[in-house]
Amino acid sequence: MFVPGHTTENGVHIRDAMDLKRTMFTVVIALIPTLLFGMWNVGYQHYLAYGMEVGFWENFVFGFVRVMPIVVVSYAVGLGVEFAFAVAKGHQVNEGYLVTGMLIPLTLPVTVPLWMVALAAVFCVILGKEIFGGTGMNFMNPALLARAFLFFAFPAYMTGDIWTDLSPEPGHALVDAWSGATNLVAFDTNYTNMSSVSNMFWGFEQGSIGETSVFAILIGAFILIATGVGSWKIMTACCIGLLGMGLFLNLVAPADIPTHAMHTPAYYHLLLGSFAFGAVYMATDPVSAAHTETGKWIYGILIGAFTVVLRVFNPAYPEGVMLSILLMNVFAPLIDHMVVERHIKTRLRRA
Repeated sequence: MFVPGHTTENGVHIRDAMDLKRTMFTVVIALIPTLLFGMWNVGYQHYLAYGMEVGFWENFVFGFVRVMPIVVVSYAVGLGVEFAFAVAKGHQVNEGYLVTGMLIPLTLPVTVPLWMVALAAVFCVILGKEIFGGTGMNFMNPALLARAFLFFAFPAYMTGDIWTDLSPEPGHALVDAWSGATNLVAFDTNYTNMSSVSNMFWGFEQGSIGETSVFAILIGAFILIATGVGSWKIMTACCIGLLGMGLFLNLVAPADIPTHAMHTPAYYHLLLGSFAFGAVYMATDPVSAAHTETGKWIYGILIGAFTVVLRVFNPAYPEGVMLSILLMNVFAPLIDHMVVERHIKTRLRRA
């Protein structure tokens, strides 16, 4: 649609130093803060459940031992499938899985079985990318597609009290007040039972490995924006859409039920669940997101708005950002088409 019917045979061509390999490497660097914090938080939540006070390194080492096998399996299986396709098709191995292989573990609970991680990696590469032609041809975010596959195929492993590693600690029992419910579950029944704003911002809560700390994610967002890899327009638009819908629901919330999820302060949604992770690392996927500048605003605003709607009105899918991004991935080409058509008509009227 956006490619002209002819190509130039001579003239000046601009070559950019930022190629696919450097882009992928930059995203991996931006993911490291979330990975490191996620490892620490896995240990912190584990010892907190048993009422044990341990130091920084004890928390980190525990999380490192639990998280690294998930990362290794994701990369080993995913790259293995990539190599197989490269040999079969006679092309080079694409760098795209460098990012996808890291995103998949960060979106999963630490208790996920390793065979399930391997299955998600296979699903991601085959049905998320290769069936559409490989890296750069997928119309949905492959890592998010793998996450959705696990969510619907194995719901017992992806919801409930699965967010904290409860491996036995000799001589210790779970504290009486421990609860496996995340803020997304508490939010649905009574939003006032959620963690403090501070805990949600720093990430001292249960959740997927790399999605709890908004602070760590903001570091990644800064890296992506500063290097020009991530679209600040999409990130900002996601926040605008989410805040706008949150404020609208505040206005129409039932006055006789003060604890209803519709009363949740709009800015809570920025800190709740994996919205920040999705808006920074998933929605900005340069392949599956909208490409036109106006389209990026529309695409991001709709993701933010749908996220709040799904969270509030569909308790079966408490983390609405995953489905919102996948939905808008499908509509991104249509959004771009409408923006281009409108632009063409405007130019014709001015002519």
